[in-house]
Amino acid sequence: MPPAILLATYRLQLTADFDFDKAAAVVPYLKALGITHLYASPVMKARKGSTHGYDTVDHSQFNPELGGEAGFARLNEALEAHDLGLIIDFVPNHVGVHFADNPWWLDVLEWGQASPHAASFDIDWDQLAFRARGGVLLPILGLSYGEALERGEIELRYDPEEGSFSAWYFEHRLPIAPERYGEILRVIVKEADAAETEPGKRLLSLATRYTGLRRPNRKEAPVFKTELKEIAGAADVIGRGLAVYRAGKDRPAQTLTLHHLLERQHYKLGHWRLASSDINYRRFFDVNGLAGLRVEDPGTFAATHRLVKQLIADGKLQGIRLDHIDGLRDPAQYCQRLRRLVRDAQGNTKPFYTVIEKILCEHERLQKFAGVQGTTGYEWMNVITHVLVDPKGLEALDETWRQISNRPPRLAPYVKDAKRRVLETLLASEFTVLSRLLARIANGHYSTRDFSADSLRQALELYVLHFPVYRTYLTHSGPTAPDRKLIEDTIERARGEWFAADEGIFDFLRDALTMDLLRPGRPPHSATRVRRFALKVQQFTGPMMAKSLEDTAFYQFHRLLALNEVGGDPASTGLTVPAFHQVMQTRAREWPQGMTATATHDTKRGEDARTRIAALSEIPGEWTSAVARWKVLNAPHLTHHGSFRAPSATFEYMLYQTLLGAWPLEEPADAAFVERIQAYALKAAREGKEETSWLNPHETYEDGIRDFVGKILDPARSAEFLEALQTLARRVALLGTLNSLSQLTLKATLPGVPDFYQGTEFWDLSLVDPDNRRPVDFVARHTALSSLEDPDWRGLSKSWPDGQLKLAWTRHLLKLRNGLGDVFARGDYQPLEVRGAHADHVIAFARRHGRAAAIVVVGRHFAPFTQGGREWPAVEGFDATVDISGYTATGLAGNEVRLAQAWRDLPVAVIEARTANAVKPMRQRVRG
Repeated sequence: MPPAILLATYRLQLTADFDFDKAAAVVPYLKALGITHLYASPVMKARKGSTHGYDTVDHSQFNPELGGEAGFARLNEALEAHDLGLIIDFVPNHVGVHFADNPWWLDVLEWGQASPHAASFDIDWDQLAFRARGGVLLPILGLSYGEALERGEIELRYDPEEGSFSAWYFEHRLPIAPERYGEILRVIVKEADAAETEPGKRLLSLATRYTGLRRPNRKEAPVFKTELKEIAGAADVIGRGLAVYRAGKDRPAQTLTLHHLLERQHYKLGHWRLASSDINYRRFFDVNGLAGLRVEDPGTFAATHRLVKQLIADGKLQGIRLDHIDGLRDPAQYCQRLRRLVRDAQGNTKPFYTVIEKILCEHERLQKFAGVQGTTGYEWMNVITHVLVDPKGLEALDETWRQISNRPPRLAPYVKDAKRRVLETLLASEFTVLSRLLARIANGHYSTRDFSADSLRQALELYVLHFPVYRTYLTHSGPTAPDRKLIEDTIERARGEWFAADEGIFDFLRDALTMDLLRPGRPPHSATRVRRFALKVQQFTGPMMAKSLEDTAFYQFHRLLALNEVGGDPASTGLTVPAFHQVMQTRAREWPQGMTATATHDTKRGEDARTRIAALSEIPGEWTSAVARWKVLNAPHLTHHGSFRAPSATFEYMLYQTLLGAWPLEEPADAAFVERIQAYALKAAREGKEETSWLNPHETYEDGIRDFVGKILDPARSAEFLEALQTLARRVALLGTLNSLSQLTLKATLPGVPDFYQGTEFWDLSLVDPDNRRPVDFVARHTALSSLEDPDWRGLSKSWPDGQLKLAWTRHLLKLRNGLGDVFARGDYQPLEVRGAHADHVIAFARRHGRAAAIVVVGRHFAPFTQGGREWPAVEGFDATVDISGYTATGLAGNEVRLAQAWRDLPVAVIEARTANAVKPMRQRVRG
């Protein structure tokens, strides 16, 4: 049986190349490491070839590429044999669409609003212009619709196994509405000149059987298709007759025939670029191939969670991670339903672990949701980084960034500009839907009908530009007090930038967003539209912030890349130790079971690359001087074309930080490393949307940055630069290693459940995805772990570049967590006073539960003790003592412990202790 207390999770990325069986083979290693729960990426059926699993196409079955039900059973056996639990990443917000693999989506394309699955998708059926009937835009074409049609890329095909017709655009299947089958058969029989043949007669008879609109209907269609496929010789006639729909430049009549047929479907084909302005189904961010699910619909919720419920009932699932909770219409309702499902499946007595992927902005508090223990831990990753960076160095880096960018080191203007760009391009269609809905609400009563659609759009745009977090959490009953204040404050900031006459437009917008328009005594407005608007705005602001902040501003504002992390603040001034303690005491009270992550599949760089870059704040003067020299050395490798240079000055600055973070120390920077940096540079440039972008790639600029990276990493061209880079990289790597030990120790001992991303037991110098999803050599890790039963810490410190130090310390920490489970899972958090000249370089605290306790002492800002990263720190150089009054431990006497004593092995320590008196258990919020 897996332990009742969740102590440590390990995230595995499952793919066709790393399936259930390969995950099962890793289980013994995870057990030896000290992991209590395997945390798997999505396991439901996803698009073929998916490298992440978030493009689920069928929630009701296991992914066959991972091994299907049988493979999952083998993984479950391995977990049970080693007493490990299972947590899965679950995607309630969206599914993969287009192609030919999602049965729900194909049914909607075939039947439109008559499909029972139409209620599962968030489609604005009436938005398509110049159409007599509603439909959904399919922006899947690589060319304009006319070009694709005339090139014959869109084909009408017949499936004799199903008795069905579909249009195909390469791998995309587009079912034809059965109401058009009669018309198709008549045209085909005529083209094949088969009216007098037996198959032709039977086809014509079938074609004329159903008269009237929308026939054959959904009940009649299966019979129609069955009879069609059973007609002897029909496939041959249809095969010949389909020539009438075979479009081509030299076949104008056939092209027009196919066009007319496609225009009478429940969908409209279009170029992929149309998605930005015309798409009419809710997507995951701006990804056309991921359509939003309406899990607020009870039937959709039940169908998508049936397999999850069965796994819980069978005791094969102990927890769930909910992906993109902010995409849901009503997360609170969803979490209540999920908790009810869990209780129905396993009863009230067993614990079930639920965390949500939620990105909190600075100073934002997590909303309470039923049954949720916390988030996946982005905010705690950033708290750890902020307490480890040197605030004094950040001030110096402010000036460096000011000189390089010619802009103030303030993030807000970057985010605001990025939001404008995203509103005008990537999410313009979603914003248009909201604007039109707001205008319809205004037009619904004479008191507000004079608010023009254009003015309302501008007012809503200002609101979105000034909205400071990802979303609010209104329900049908209205906003909470904090959400109301957030909306009102944002309205006031937006009003401050309005230069036209106000005349109540912002009051109207505020009341629509809070649903106060529906209060008794107010002029009557459509309750359905007002609620739809207010709740849809919430689903819009999350993707808006994500695309603007994470996927744009983070790739423009490069003051210190260690701070440019999901949920982070790139303009942070750091975190003092007292403030850090206060945050952790609050967490111990409110969210003691949430995850603590330092690397995930979504982080912008590996956890140890981040600590290296953070170390630049400890040597800002040397860093700035190095960059100045490197810019001179590498100037000949820049590409100049007209008025631009490639890379730009700010992008070049970003590249140097990236190189220091990812630079290999155990082997030379080979061709594979160069390719990794070039791939990262291309993605970073496109995400930044300055000189190039995904929508409009600038080939000359992209070639310029690719050439620049290749040349500066070529020893034959850049020997002097590479020598200087290597020298600084070793120093930064040592400082980063010390930061990493502190980061790892904090993650494992702070309130919360530490999560370990696959492979990060060795140094993690990866870049953003897909680089951080490369295969992991688990055999090497298991072999190394077996040789580290009795670690020689001093010896491991001398050979720190090989990563075995981190692996050994990880197991040591997890062994302590397993031995002191109640202390770390249920214990309170007590800051410990540090005295001495170097007190500010130490973070010390105790975790305690009853009489059991653990004393934690970690260091920070190591540059002064390592000659700026040139040598491993000597513990004698630290002048500080930790007050441990009230605690006793083997080998410690008195009320103080000197750092030289605590850090005799490594500049981090976790000491098992006892309290002088039993500590009354801290009251924690129970989340069942």
